[in-house]
Amino acid sequence: MQLFGKNLKFENREAIILRDYLAIERTHLANERTLMAYIRTALYLILAGIAFIQVQGLGNLIWLGIASLAAGLVFFLVGIYRYFLIARRLKAYYSRQKEEAQQD
Repeated sequence: MQLFGKNLKFENREAIILRDYLAIERTHLANERTLMAYIRTALYLILAGIAFIQVQGLGNLIWLGIASLAAGLVFFLVGIYRYFLIARRLKAYYSRQKEEAQQD
């Protein structure tokens, strides 16, 4: 991963201990909470979009409803993408540490 031109790839050279295992589990739970927040936000945007499309007394709000529906869909897709990206990285890190511990 690159940030400001610097390589941020981290490789641990030590064996995984209980504290590290618990940190991985906390990160996994935080990843799930973040996914739920993305889904909640997406659902609220979709509901707002439907409401704006159905409102007829306040002028022409259909464009705002369509924009809200699109934003809700984008939030949902970004949340799913981020969840699986982080889950895959955590799984790869944990399995790599497990393999190295078995070799020692």
